[in-house]
Amino acid sequence: MGFFRASGAHRLAEPYTRGLGAILTFHRVRHRLERGFAPNQSLEISIDFFDALLKHLRNRGVAIISLDDVLARLRTTEDEGRPFVALTFDDGYRDLLEHALPVMERHRVPFTAYIASGFAQGEARLWWLEMEEAFRRLDRVDVVAGGRRFTARCESAAEKREAFSKLYWRLRAGGEEELLRVASTLCAEARVDPQRLTASQCLSWRALEPLARHELAAIGAHSVTHARLAKLDTGAVIKEMTESRAEISRRLGVAVHHFCYPVGDASSAGRREFALARELGFASGVTTRPGVLFPQHSDHLYALPRLSVNGLHQSLDEFDILLSGAPFALMNRGRRVMAA
Repeated sequence: MGFFRASGAHRLAEPYTRGLGAILTFHRVRHRLERGFAPNQSLEISIDFFDALLKHLRNRGVAIISLDDVLARLRTTEDEGRPFVALTFDDGYRDLLEHALPVMERHRVPFTAYIASGFAQGEARLWWLEMEEAFRRLDRVDVVAGGRRFTARCESAAEKREAFSKLYWRLRAGGEEELLRVASTLCAEARVDPQRLTASQCLSWRALEPLARHELAAIGAHSVTHARLAKLDTGAVIKEMTESRAEISRRLGVAVHHFCYPVGDASSAGRREFALARELGFASGVTTRPGVLFPQHSDHLYALPRLSVNGLHQSLDEFDILLSGAPFALMNRGRRVMAA
């Protein structure tokens, strides 16, 4: 990013690298909190920045369209010229309804909310938030993770940040069962109630009802338990996909056409998951692999990239660099589609 900020090279490259548009990823939109220890801050942006971003897109002449319209744009052979973005929100946090929706209503922009049915039920685990809350309360961590003992002093915010990062990525390298076991151990020691945490942070089925009826909203499936699907056997993946769709439809009375792979990077979703989403009748599948959309993505509707609006970099200038597509042209060595 520093190279593009300093050189402005993305502006020269943009006509060749920006593609047709992009799907944007959001998680949380809420009041900005100043915290010394906030390991999940990348997942949240302020209400003011969200509002400024939508204004900025409109001022740039970028169309904000629905996910269905994105698929239609990819399928057409006609280039409409005007770039587009679609807004997507993962997980179903309470602040989507409380803070993000009023902003989108003012701007009259459509969006897709990807709901993990287990979060709406209050039973699935927000393990990354569980770990954050446990680390916040503990002065020392001592657990077995990945077959090795992990110990760390966590008295200061800096010590907590370092220890959290090391343990988080060790767990991300392993399986779901181990990850949840370690999170449970930390929660027990720190007296964090996982179910209460989920219920306090995520929209319940009752709270989702008005969202499902909203004229600007589309509801997509995000699995049942938010497990990294590539870590599961095929039968479990099918269950996560089909049961989440069925439960959302039953509870909210809406048709569910789109799927979002939990975590969504290359280690969490790949060719098998893309093929299953297609075979199970979804219209699309979105990843968290970074990138913009090109006409070639019409052949890869179940491996669509997205641009994450990162809470650590709430800058319109940096967003413009990403939307230009130039960083991804370098990152992917000129390849427009990364669907392996």
